Amino acid sequence: MGQSKLLASIVAGAAVGAALSMLDRATREKTIATTKKMKEAISYYASNREELQVLVEEKVLAAKVLCESVSENVNTIAGKVDEFKDLPTTIQGMIEDTKSAFTVPHKE
Repeated sequence: MGQSKLLASIVAGAAVGAALSMLDRATREKTIATTKKMKEAISYYASNREELQVLVEEKVLAAKVLCESVSENVNTIAGKVDEFKDLPTTIQGMIEDTKSAFTVPHKE
């Protein structure tokens, strides 16, 4: 049984697509500018590892705070959903109480 050629075909298609997109001057210039910026950033952080560490820690902390906030919001929403589930029962009880308050018992 031969190996699947799917992965190789995907890689080849991506390479051909990238090569064709480089025929456009604006795309080429944008790619070169982006590559230069990435190279500069990599060089800077390679020589300033402490700053990179601080930056990563800040991003991790921000992600942690965001996750906690989302978790709190989800818990709040889940609580509200539970309240809404009980609402029809509560309304039904109120309707029955109102009916019984306005209904005059029959005297026989």
